[in-house]
Amino acid sequence: HTERERETLQPNQLSREKLEGTKQPRLSSLSRLGSADRRAMSCCLLEFCRVQELRAVRDFLFPSLRPAADPAANSRSSAEKEVSWDDVDWGSWDDPDAAESAPAEEDGASQSTPWLQECAVSLSPCSDLMVLTRGQRAVFLSAKWRTADSGQEEMTLAVSWSGALSAEEGESVSSVICIPLASQKRSSTGRPDWTCIVVGFTSGYVRFYTESGVLLLAQLLNEDTVLQLKCRTYEIPRHPGVTEQHEELSILYPAALVTIDGFSLFQSLRACRNQVARAAAAGSDSVQPPPLAYKKWGLQDMDSIVDHSSVGIMTLCAFDQMKNASILGGFHATVKGSPPAMSQYITVGGGPYTGFYYAIEGSSQPLLSHVALAVASKLTSALFSAASGWLGWKNKHEEEPVQKQKPKVEPATPLAVRFGLPDSRRHGESICLSPCSTLAGVTDDFGRVTLLDVGRGVAIRMWKGYRDAQLGWVQVCESRGEAEAGGSPQFPRRHAQFLVIYAPRRGILEVWGTQHGPRVGAFTVGKHCRLLYPGYRLMGVNSVTSQGWQLPTQQVYLLDPASRAIRTITVPFHLALSDKKSERARDMHLQKRLNTLLRSRDIPPETLETEAKSILLDIKHPAIRKQALESLMSSKNASVSTLTVVTGALLDSLQEQEAEAVDEALLQLCTSQLSLLQLYTDIQTLNAQGAEQANPDSDTVEPGDGEMDSDLARLRPILQQYTELNSRPSVSFAQDPSGPLPVRSFLSQLECEGGVVRAVRGPDSDWTQLGSFLFWGCVCGESAPHRLCERLQAAGFSPQQLLSLCLSVWLSREREVLRTPQAESRLHSLLTALSNMTGVVEEEWDLQSVSPWWQQVRTACSQSESSGAALLAGLVGHRVAKSCINSLAKKKFEAECLSDSWEAVSLELEQWAVCLRQLEDTLALQTLLSLPSPRPPPGSTSTRVTVRALLEAGRGGVADSVAKWVFRQDLPPVLLREILQARGEGESLRQPPAEEEGGKEEGGEQKHQEGQEFQKAAGLLRSVCLRFPFSLSADLLSAQCCWEYVVQWNRDPEEGRFLSWSVEHLRMISNPHTQHGIAVMMWSTFIVKRFSAAAFLMEKVGKAPKDRLCRRDVGMGDGPLTSFLGSCTQVLQILMEADAGRDEVPPPALSVEEVWGGVEGPSSMLELALEQRSVHYPLVQHHALLAALLFAAMTFNIRPARPLGLFDSKGKNAFFKDLTSIQLLPSGDTDPGLVCLRQEFLLKVMSGWVQSLVEVGEEYPPPSPPGGEQWSALVLELAPPLQVNSDLLRRHLVCELYSQGLDRRAEEVMLEVEDREVLGSQLLVLTGQRLSYSLLHTQTRAGMELLARLPPVLCTWLKAMDPVELRCPSVPLSLTSRLVTRLIEMLPESHGQYSLALHLMEAVEALDTEP
Repeated sequence: HTERERETLQPNQLSREKLEGTKQPRLSSLSRLGSADRRAMSCCLLEFCRVQELRAVRDFLFPSLRPAADPAANSRSSAEKEVSWDDVDWGSWDDPDAAESAPAEEDGASQSTPWLQECAVSLSPCSDLMVLTRGQRAVFLSAKWRTADSGQEEMTLAVSWSGALSAEEGESVSSVICIPLASQKRSSTGRPDWTCIVVGFTSGYVRFYTESGVLLLAQLLNEDTVLQLKCRTYEIPRHPGVTEQHEELSILYPAALVTIDGFSLFQSLRACRNQVARAAAAGSDSVQPPPLAYKKWGLQDMDSIVDHSSVGIMTLCAFDQMKNASILGGFHATVKGSPPAMSQYITVGGGPYTGFYYAIEGSSQPLLSHVALAVASKLTSALFSAASGWLGWKNKHEEEPVQKQKPKVEPATPLAVRFGLPDSRRHGESICLSPCSTLAGVTDDFGRVTLLDVGRGVAIRMWKGYRDAQLGWVQVCESRGEAEAGGSPQFPRRHAQFLVIYAPRRGILEVWGTQHGPRVGAFTVGKHCRLLYPGYRLMGVNSVTSQGWQLPTQQVYLLDPASRAIRTITVPFHLALSDKKSERARDMHLQKRLNTLLRSRDIPPETLETEAKSILLDIKHPAIRKQALESLMSSKNASVSTLTVVTGALLDSLQEQEAEAVDEALLQLCTSQLSLLQLYTDIQTLNAQGAEQANPDSDTVEPGDGEMDSDLARLRPILQQYTELNSRPSVSFAQDPSGPLPVRSFLSQLECEGGVVRAVRGPDSDWTQLGSFLFWGCVCGESAPHRLCERLQAAGFSPQQLLSLCLSVWLSREREVLRTPQAESRLHSLLTALSNMTGVVEEEWDLQSVSPWWQQVRTACSQSESSGAALLAGLVGHRVAKSCINSLAKKKFEAECLSDSWEAVSLELEQWAVCLRQLEDTLALQTLLSLPSPRPPPGSTSTRVTVRALLEAGRGGVADSVAKWVFRQDLPPVLLREILQARGEGESLRQPPAEEEGGKEEGGEQKHQEGQEFQKAAGLLRSVCLRFPFSLSADLLSAQCCWEYVVQWNRDPEEGRFLSWSVEHLRMISNPHTQHGIAVMMWSTFIVKRFSAAAFLMEKVGKAPKDRLCRRDVGMGDGPLTSFLGSCTQVLQILMEADAGRDEVPPPALSVEEVWGGVEGPSSMLELALEQRSVHYPLVQHHALLAALLFAAMTFNIRPARPLGLFDSKGKNAFFKDLTSIQLLPSGDTDPGLVCLRQEFLLKVMSGWVQSLVEVGEEYPPPSPPGGEQWSALVLELAPPLQVNSDLLRRHLVCELYSQGLDRRAEEVMLEVEDREVLGSQLLVLTGQRLSYSLLHTQTRAGMELLARLPPVLCTWLKAMDPVELRCPSVPLSLTSRLVTRLIEMLPESHGQYSLALHLMEAVEALDTEP
């Protein structure tokens, strides 16, 4: 077409594509929703912001266009450097009346004179700064927010700086660009910090300014006019194979191209800005800027160049490299292993029309294929040179120097064109590179727009009739679907590129799809607009700071001087698709519109019904229509009537079409959904009828129900206790099953196909909610069971699924069932109605087999945690099953004998009898486990048991559950033993000691209430034990409690009470075989590791370790460690006793209750205990000896204490080994030195125990060793294995007791001493110390007189005695006299100190007779 033909467009076409986004009156929410969807469906032009004071900007840049009546314009000097915006001639800006009349006059002037086309305009990609320049003047406009008349905030561009930028005589601005610099702060990474304005002049200078017009640096790069300034910033690579491009600023001259690396430029600009700020703060005027590196290319082989594009670094593929080498070098040409990296530049102009340049990066030798064409040259040091023409900063009021030296300009490196598009008559005017650098649009003087393939260097498309066209690009990313929104997709998203062409002569803006796409949008705009396309983004962003960086929302701007508005272009992605795909995309957008409509909350139901029906009928593709219908069905805002109307309209539309064009799946979906909606409505109607519409015969009880009544009366007490314990208040949520079932949940859980309705089993809460919707009305007596079952069977429900739903409701809503009167009789009617449905029991069913129908009931009851509801369901099911079997047997009575029928009934009822007994036992057990814990230990939780869980838990499942209950109840082992001993006797148990003592105190009533609760718990435990005589035998329960407590102790070793009670439970086991196995498992599983750690730690520190070391090595504090060592001693003693008694008692029998004979699962504790191997008795005794020594060392804090050092190498090696293994133990005589150490250790234990004793009559005895023995007896028992003289220990104990003043205890021990003569000598010294204290240290008058009468030998001997060694020197003289009498009896007359003893006796008697 010719240009004239292209300009004659049809008016109606333009009217359909007229400008959108202008201000419209406020619409309703539905209208706004529709307009937003229309914008999402088509290309549109929206207003982004407005420019303030645009007329003043025009008058400032074009003084000739000022009004003639302006008096200040004639008086202004033409030689002034800058214009002050505060002068009086601009006062009309502040006049509201003048501002209102300005647009009309401005419109006429703007339309008559295309002044904007003569300006150099640049808008920052961040839309926060715009620069307009002409000649020597420039105006900076910054973004500001203001409140519009409608009350909404809107962005405007207002003048922030204006003035003259030229610094050389006769130069003017030729090009300008605004580059935003990224912030380096962590809080604003990837956001702009400030914007640098780069200005090119006709003199060849390039100057850099701040937003406030401050000159940062200037440089003369070439002595010629700067034609174009273009910038390339970092882009995130969309594919792994895409080369990562570097940032760059390119400056085009008529015969040269200068490129500046973006990173160095970013650092230099930041440094210059900081230096300017510091210089301004210090009052200095100029600062020497740093050098700036650049590359300068001399572009050759083109007649004229007017514009350029820097594509970036590219690499030839291996095929193109070998093709060029073979063509240029011939058969013997050689090729390098890797293709070189080259920088590609494209220029437009004349001769050729378009030129392609390639500069090899980092190569010193050119390739063979490039030598022939002289495409590129070596990169020498001249390419990277420092500018020598730096200008300083000066004040704007300073005068310039008269003479200036011209800076030196570096020569350019020649760069020849590799190839081009030759057209001698065509001259290029501009080039615009696409965002992904693969395409480029070129305009020429023939009014053509050519689309270039940058990689191949060919023209692939051309548009005619666009003279003086301005180009831009819009890149659109494909939006992720809802399925991809939750995670990372497997493939990257697609991108589409659209070419924007503005034809100013025709006043039209068009959007075209590339590469061969149609025109997707056209807008009528003014003829004097300016299309602004930055083509770059932030400078200073890298691959790290760009993480999570979103694409800019605006890429192309249209500046309209008539309306002072800046508009942006938005293009939906689907416009880049083909026609077929576009129609599908349209349907997808309609589906999105429906989804948005369904999410709206303020839309009336009538509007929702109308809009949804319209959208569904407009969608063409059956698959998308099906998805839209499914979205409508799953909406929570759509009512039943809306769904019925919309689905019916869609079904009618499908039925009106031809049979071949109808999608069967969609038709089947509409039919099934309508059937389900009708079913939902019918069930609501049946539930709303009330009990008066129900069948009066449905709730009648049959004559044979007396058996069920007797069972209920028998179980009523336990059911009442269970109900009380499980009726505590609980939290209810919005998804509670008792709430009404939404229609979307009803539809989502049902499937209808071929007249059969099938319920889809989902979460238990949804399944229960569906069952409540169907059957809860029957349970409450609000609906007739037989009518409901007839309607459900007519709808196509399976009886088995209905039975499952019915039981699910009954079992899940246990609290309401137990509180509802006559619930059992209503369930009886409902189960009877379900059993009478067709297909439940076949006529050919064998009476001697188990019915699958009733087996389903038993299975549901066995798997339910609601023990009370399960038992009631089992009783009702048993009664209904019995009635059905009897009626079926009567029908077959004529053909079969009575015995066959009786066998069939017995077989089925036997299953029911076992099931009912199991349900009763489970109910009793669950009632016990539901008792609240008075003082629950931390981390304890109550458990729920089922029949199936008990059958799968093994023989010890019941005992394990009760043991956990005992732990939660914090029940002492003594009380548990009394409860187990009193089972079946009906005796009342004594209260715990704390309760008996507290009954007379202030909280006696509370203690009495706790005592009643204890009696209640004891009664429940006894009843459970009677139901499980084998599973809860005394030994099995004690073993399980022992294991439970040791497990809990292992979780919290600080609770030494748990291990102590575990040992007590172990001691309560009567059978030695069981006791032996449990002790072995306790030792090997939980104890030996910590026991060895404690022994090694004490051996390392040589004393009782501190709390910190105990926690680090053993995992418990020093106090719990002492209790732990005592428990270890007890466990080993019990193990030795059990091993010794195994030969006298047979192993226990493994039995289980008859109804629980089918139990399967893990082995019980009793079975595991019997599987343990016998221990090696000497090895256990060896460990018990070490445990006692460790316990004594920790109890009395003995120093030094190295218990492992008291054994030889054989003894040390035998420690901490498996007790069932045979180890080499010490035998024979021990080293005397080792015996001496053992003796010293035991003597310290004796001394420590005596020191811990208190006077007779005190209430707190010293800590006793394991087993309740005295420490003295324990030490004397340890003496023979350690080969220590026991008589020596007894003599030491006697002396220690006398030293402590415990004469009575000393006299008892004295009777067991064998060497009485040695003991008498030791007691003689002790008696002298006591008498010395009485005579010399008290210094009474009577004592002094007595001391003077004593024999000199006795007096000298008494003075030599030191009473400080006595722990209790102040002892009554009667006790001392008794001691002297014992002393004389022990010493023979021939003893050397016998006379001294007689003198002592006389002195004591004399002292005792003194008043």
